[in-house]
Amino acid sequence: MANLVEAAKEQISSLINAAAARAFENAAELRGTVEIPKDTANGDFAANHAMAGARALRMAPRKIADAIVANLELAGSYFVSAEAAGPGFINFRLAPEWYGAVLAAVETEGADYGRSARLAGQRIMVEFVSANPTGPMHMGNARGGVLGDTLAEVLSRAGAGVWREFYVNDAGNQIEKFATSIDARYRQLILGESAVEFPEDGYHGDDIRELAAAFRERYGDAYLDRPEAERHRAMADFGLEINLPRMKADLERYGIRYDEWFRESSLHDGGYVKDTVDELTRLGHTYEKDGALWLATSKIIADKMRAAGKSEKDIEKLDLKDDVLCRANGIPTYFAADIAYHRNKLAVRGFDKAINIWGADHHGHVARLTAALDALDLDGEHRLVIVLMQLVKLLRDGEVVRMSKRTGKAISLTDLLDEVPRDAARWFFNSRPDTQMDFDLGLAVREDSENPVYYVQYAHARICSVIRNLAEDGHSVPAPGEIDHAVLAAPLEHELIKQLAGLPDEILHSAEALDPSRINRYAMELAARFHRFYNACRIKGEAEDILKARLLLADGVRTALSTCLGILGVTAPERM
Repeated sequence: MANLVEAAKEQISSLINAAAARAFENAAELRGTVEIPKDTANGDFAANHAMAGARALRMAPRKIADAIVANLELAGSYFVSAEAAGPGFINFRLAPEWYGAVLAAVETEGADYGRSARLAGQRIMVEFVSANPTGPMHMGNARGGVLGDTLAEVLSRAGAGVWREFYVNDAGNQIEKFATSIDARYRQLILGESAVEFPEDGYHGDDIRELAAAFRERYGDAYLDRPEAERHRAMADFGLEINLPRMKADLERYGIRYDEWFRESSLHDGGYVKDTVDELTRLGHTYEKDGALWLATSKIIADKMRAAGKSEKDIEKLDLKDDVLCRANGIPTYFAADIAYHRNKLAVRGFDKAINIWGADHHGHVARLTAALDALDLDGEHRLVIVLMQLVKLLRDGEVVRMSKRTGKAISLTDLLDEVPRDAARWFFNSRPDTQMDFDLGLAVREDSENPVYYVQYAHARICSVIRNLAEDGHSVPAPGEIDHAVLAAPLEHELIKQLAGLPDEILHSAEALDPSRINRYAMELAARFHRFYNACRIKGEAEDILKARLLLADGVRTALSTCLGILGVTAPERM
């Protein structure tokens, strides 16, 4: 797919080296960089090849730049002029042909504009949300959901084969606590609350009462005298049978679908957790103490730091600790299951990279899990990537909101989507994952330019309206070959086309930096540039050649805005 920014940069390097070959005898290839300057008053691109080649040519960079400019042959290129500047930069100005090529690429590629093959061949798993299935999903799940889903989308558009996964924690202590809580409420329903003490560390929510009532409705009093282990197993299965479909429904309402809901229990039932612990032992990374089996996490991390040249003082500062893999009673810890799960991702299913979206409170877990994968020779340092997101604070009228108006309980994902449109929730939650977020409930439902998602959607709807109105007058969006791109000469037109040209790079950078919030910022800037263009450059009523060119430009913006909104999982309305 076309990337006209990258193509222009590559062409500049070729033009410079061809000119250098003409200007200097036996000139080696000049390897410089080409950037888009913040201030484009002196040029659209700036190259530093003359400075990079000063030592090899034994000449002042400015003299090299002057000689190169004197020997440049720009005919047939994307550039109309070039000049030496400052200590030796070479500034290039774009020709009308480049602007026309951008519009042609957008119109020809349509919904695929911005896709690339940069990450082709890479299989990447993005695991996100993975909420505890013992209760409703909360606000942290809301943010992690959209971050994971949007990141998966930009990775896919950058060419990677992407797999979305939800890890169901259906084993371990929290499931036993879940079953114990349902069991206590179930027996209270039959015997009376005073007859059955509810566990202090149990789950006290009304959802547990509802599950217990539903269990009794299905089975009556049949489980009252069954053995505890049998009761708990049946109640855990029943609770998950109810909760998991609810979670799937909530996430689908949020626009999120997974390729797989992977159950932790499958790792235990298939013996893979034990096999993973045995493998760590075979490789010499475990030891026994106090009847438990430990992973020598501190030694693995310290040895790795020493190999990287870190001092003992640096290592001591980390206050490294080891981790229990199997308790004295022989039951594996959650950490052992987590290692097995990630080993399964990389060694069994063969993903090149495993990306997890975690809350910032899991920061300390990152190095430990990475070390365990390194110990298994799975290159955890490069193949495991943890994206940490900060907390969300809900605000209404400047006040922090902790409880749902509808339920009077802590706000869940369902409560949020009852109050705020999905589009707004997805837009806001994808913004700046590395900072704590103030989610203004009032702003999210406003229908004006202060609400960023409304502002971008309005730009898309405005263009659709323009196209409809012109169609009524007999004007359809022209093919790229039908316009004279030279008539698009106004600065606002050039700035808008440059922004269009930047979408492929923006998607690539979002994928490589694992920061999909770049798409929000790009879409906002594209919408702002379109509004400025539209207010200053008429389309309807202009001469035919200008009308057609500006109509094609507007349609290109519509395509790019639709693509950005699609990446974010936000609708692109045609009417507002």
